[in-house]
Amino acid sequence: MDKKELLEKIRGQMIISCQAVPGEPLYVEEKSVMYLMARAAKMAGTPAIRTSGIRDVIAIKEETDLPVIGLVKIQYPGYESYITPTMKEVDELAKAGSDVVALDCTLRQRGDGKTINEFIAEIKEKYPEMILMADISNYEEGINAWKCGVDIVGTTMSGYTDYTPKLDQPDYELMRRLATDIDIPVIGEGKIHSPQQAVEALKTGVWAIVVGGAITRPLEIANRFMEAIAESKGGAV
Repeated sequence: MDKKELLEKIRGQMIISCQAVPGEPLYVEEKSVMYLMARAAKMAGTPAIRTSGIRDVIAIKEETDLPVIGLVKIQYPGYESYITPTMKEVDELAKAGSDVVALDCTLRQRGDGKTINEFIAEIKEKYPEMILMADISNYEEGINAWKCGVDIVGTTMSGYTDYTPKLDQPDYELMRRLATDIDIPVIGEGKIHSPQQAVEALKTGVWAIVVGGAITRPLEIANRFMEAIAESKGGAV
């Protein structure tokens, strides 16, 4: 699927993120089980899947035949970013057949001493046809990634850097500003906990949205219910 076809396929839609990393309940050491979540996501009508890890990219593509936004979460010494931080992960995702490669495009410290601008330029030189999604946390990073020539900007990291507000809801304002000011697709992602918030996020003018934890992370979902119940009991005392 070429870039134009893929972007039209996801326009105005909800992409479902199906991820499980070590330490989470749905991460099984022996094999990927996230293809089952992806199966449910496809049955619900999602046009694409976002996932983490090479084995999950491969398994989900085999199961669903949907476009996959792939990334690798790994923490290296000296790197503040952990989403596809080096060319090693980019190479692995390319080999696995990831249709889009997502990477941290915040302006935080990189252990190799390069700027994110230099890293993006290296990827584009090595893989000129690769569709790149920039995960950013604020407006300036979104503008910078756009100017570096990425294909998609996602608000994924808003609230997950130490210089962005810790909201308990989507960063609608960031979505709105970027969707207005740049001429490539903006994907609204992060803290979309309910169907109402998903609708509101799409109303900001973004190209598409990504919803993950509210659908595919059972521990996070269960905790949200448990915390609400605990708070209600505390308020009644």
